[in-house]
Amino acid sequence: MITVTCAIIENGGKVLCAQRSELMPLPLKWEFPGGKIEAGEDPEECLKREILEELGIEIIIVERLISNTHTYPYQKSLELVPFRCSIAGGRLDVKEHKQVKWLKRSDLRELDWAEADIPVLNNYLTAYE
Repeated sequence: MITVTCAIIENGGKVLCAQRSELMPLPLKWEFPGGKIEAGEDPEECLKREILEELGIEIIIVERLISNTHTYPYQKSLELVPFRCSIAGGRLDVKEHKQVKWLKRSDLRELDWAEADIPVLNNYLTAYE
């Protein structure tokens, strides 16, 4: 089991969504940005590090949400651990993804999401829409 964190970053009534690049597994699918937990890291530390590395911004973690376990055909099962977050500082700089978008909650379902992110998205929208 691989544990991966992801950030549902809220700002001004919108949510940050990231599109995977053509070179990543699940090319061009949309996801909440984040990454794998490294040895000795807790999920919160991992998420702050990953968001700074991938997007150049510092985040404040607001709350942990319901995790989702998913198995893709090409890898081990993964546990996706989501957090609601806000921006603490920095300047958005997309380094790994093809693009990012700020969308209203009501528009989030219009994207082609990675399968592991869909239950996270649905739980989030049920709780906060």
